[in-house]
Amino acid sequence: MADVTPMKTPAEQALTAAYAAARGTLPGQGAVAKLREQAFERFEARGLPHRRVEEWKYTDLRALMREMAPLAAPPDVAAKARAKEAGGLLAGVETRRIVFVDGAFVPELSDLAPEPGLSIGSLSEALAKGKAPALGTAFATDDVAVALNTALMGDGAVIDIAAHARIARPIHLVFAGTGNSSAFVRSLVTVGEGAEVTLIEDHDSGEAQVNAALELIVGDHARIDYLKLTQARGLHVASLLARIGAGAQFNTFAYTAGSPLVRNQSFIRFDGERTHAGIRGVSLLRDKEHVDTTLFIVHAKGHCESREQFKTVLDGESHGVFQGKIVVAQHAQKTDAKMMTRSLLLSEQAEADNKPELEIFADDVVCGHGATAGALDPGLKFYLMSRGISDAEAEALLIQAFIGETVEEIAHEGLREALMNAAIAWLRARAA
Repeated sequence: MADVTPMKTPAEQALTAAYAAARGTLPGQGAVAKLREQAFERFEARGLPHRRVEEWKYTDLRALMREMAPLAAPPDVAAKARAKEAGGLLAGVETRRIVFVDGAFVPELSDLAPEPGLSIGSLSEALAKGKAPALGTAFATDDVAVALNTALMGDGAVIDIAAHARIARPIHLVFAGTGNSSAFVRSLVTVGEGAEVTLIEDHDSGEAQVNAALELIVGDHARIDYLKLTQARGLHVASLLARIGAGAQFNTFAYTAGSPLVRNQSFIRFDGERTHAGIRGVSLLRDKEHVDTTLFIVHAKGHCESREQFKTVLDGESHGVFQGKIVVAQHAQKTDAKMMTRSLLLSEQAEADNKPELEIFADDVVCGHGATAGALDPGLKFYLMSRGISDAEAEALLIQAFIGETVEEIAHEGLREALMNAAIAWLRARAA
């Protein structure tokens, strides 16, 4: 049966009109312009992802995205002033802040002090000068959200870490949104052989609609700790596209709270042997919030180890989604991959959908996956209350213990403490 293309929704029509109006002013010519055109053709052929697309079954973007907000204009003085408060979750942590307001790089709010082995620039400028040859090479995917980002990408960070460089402070990419607008941000980060860096992608984007993508290319024997923080009050779709070299140490952590509609998707390819990876995250949901965590991980070479662990706390009428797929290629022998997702339901109206998968083409591997969903242990709660602890405090302690196992895996002490404090603040607000 031939595919049937449904009528375009108002949001799809607006996206088409936005691309037609902006295509002449978007940065980049030649190969970049062709890349945009091909990406937009994929969107035109398929439209926004919907529930009949298996990977988007639980997050029907065609239904959820009623309309498209207008593309963000360059930030004015007032917008830049308001953006100074963004990224406050890590206010007590010493980082190198690189600030974007409504999707545009703002040098005057950014820490651009020179450091050996570190280069930081603007994607918009790099595309205009033809200096982003690695763009689009981290991970090949036909995902429509990534295609839309490619077609409409305006600005973002271009970061290069030289071989064997040790970057002293975490690089903190702060994406601030100040109004009802749309931003398509794209960042490109290359980490040279044997280099070490901590990278934070922090979206404090207000009510803006955001489609973000980060391409990450990690060299052999490098170490990168990557954190994705999401506190967005508008529609937020983010994609990590990563290619990891041999013998690397690769750790990621995603923290999401206070966001009504989020889809964090990661496409990761282990492209060399003997890489070790920890891919983890915590989501805190209440009211009618919807958070979708989707992983697609390819073990393309053997002797690699990966651990995926995600915890979700759901209150009110919230909806948590976890989809994780690990693919082990035919020649990726001696792969060791384990995936676990756990959901803690604090309300009878909350819903958790967990779908871990394995697709294995090698025969000498150790792989496994699991998923659990349940309420707080009444026995443990009763034990705490019998020791004079109030009902609300007992619940908070149990929830803190539940997510603490995952948060404790963050290597950087300051970041670990900041995120645990943020989780405790969420628990206090829930109990208030």
